[in-house]
Amino acid sequence: MSDSDPFDEIVAAETDRDPDLAVIEAGSRTLRTQGAGPSAEVPARPADPEVDRALREVETELATRWGETKLEPSVSRISALMDVLGDPQRSYPSIHITGTNGKTSTARMIEALLGAFELRTGRYTSPHVQSVTERISLDGAPISAERFIETYQDIKPYVEMVDAQQEYRLSFFEVLTGMAYAAFADAPVDVAVVEVGMGGSWDATNVIDGDVAVVTPIDLDHTDRLGETPAEIAGEKGGIIKQGATVILAQQPVDAAQVLLKKAVEVDATVAREGLEFGVGARQVAVGGQLVTLRGLGGEYPEVYLPLHGAHQAHNAAVALAAVEAFFGVGAQRAEPLDLDTVRKAFAAVSSPGRLEVVRRSPTIVLDAAHNPAGARVTADAVGEAFDFSRLIGVVGASGDKNVRGLLEAFEPIFAEVVVTQNSSHRAMDADELAAIAVEVFGDERVQVEPRLPDALEAAITLAEEEGEFTGGGVLVTGSVITVGEARLLLGKG
Repeated sequence: MSDSDPFDEIVAAETDRDPDLAVIEAGSRTLRTQGAGPSAEVPARPADPEVDRALREVETELATRWGETKLEPSVSRISALMDVLGDPQRSYPSIHITGTNGKTSTARMIEALLGAFELRTGRYTSPHVQSVTERISLDGAPISAERFIETYQDIKPYVEMVDAQQEYRLSFFEVLTGMAYAAFADAPVDVAVVEVGMGGSWDATNVIDGDVAVVTPIDLDHTDRLGETPAEIAGEKGGIIKQGATVILAQQPVDAAQVLLKKAVEVDATVAREGLEFGVGARQVAVGGQLVTLRGLGGEYPEVYLPLHGAHQAHNAAVALAAVEAFFGVGAQRAEPLDLDTVRKAFAAVSSPGRLEVVRRSPTIVLDAAHNPAGARVTADAVGEAFDFSRLIGVVGASGDKNVRGLLEAFEPIFAEVVVTQNSSHRAMDADELAAIAVEVFGDERVQVEPRLPDALEAAITLAEEEGEFTGGGVLVTGSVITVGEARLLLGKG
């Protein structure tokens, strides 16, 4: 961190663009100036000025559409787009993933397993950590900026055709979903791994008929749109369960499980439940992650190294393994398990940016995209297990539409102090408003307010170092995927 503010200068220069896109660009350029680029999993801006210009034009056009928080619950528009595109989503089998927490990590694990068994994969996840191109992956890597631009230009005339026919234009998420399905068909992929954006029944992704439907743990989130109880939310998310599919259920609240099981019976789907048909047999903390024994549909998979922290990631791994076993017919058409060495190799290569990701040492800075109370609770547990912090400082920037009090209460036991801030999104909760809630949870002496994220990071690092250079101080940046993405850009990896 320095006294000069190239980050702010670049954001200010981008006044004609969506603020989220501007800050992404700013972070990428700031990092390049510092000589620390993000990993291949989180691509930086294109080096070619012409490609960069073309990508900016696409981003700007996408930003004129409804954002992901403005919804008209219907699949009519995306269905119309798929129809004029020739239904590309039906040209490959798919694994469809819904739930409240753990969807992206589970999708990445499924993708890694399928790739290890030499299948060509397409993965569609949301939201992105830093670059919009992350959302669409082929063979385990985000598509190139050039391919992203080309795919957009290919479907743009059809998007405009549908826009003209519908009451509302296609949203940002609907256009990206159309792009993903078209890119997967064009590749072509052997299997698509698709994460819902929100809910299930009316989510734009739900024009596929997933051979395998995965439901990660359901909890309260987006209650204004999905329902106020786990059962109501499960009713929406269960909409991805299609006729004759195999359903992989993570551990669920009882009322949610009942709704999902009833839906499965209605459509003659086969169900495998975590804790019964599959699960985590054993786990122990290891350097950089954990060593787990997984019980799959076809048998036991011992001593699998998973380079991710937390019991929740072990459970995500069990769900991912069962989903891939189901895709290959293990437990149904075939009795023998998947090849153990291949499974071990796949899990050992898994990564999940922004999920308990260590981006700096001395002091240790960890990023985690927990944005609701359930996610915060599992993150707090995982931090206590995986890290030996003597003093942990929180940096929290949250969205205004979330249960911020519940999130802060989940972190209160592990944070010595908290620095509240806000990200660049128009959805961000005002730092002073967030501070007022934080003071009620933590007390006035444990709360510091720094509206600018760079200042918040600087303050947290200073607080973490108060005990001395060689003690166990750390910083956890959390509260929102956007906050984590912007912090990742500012800090780099390493």
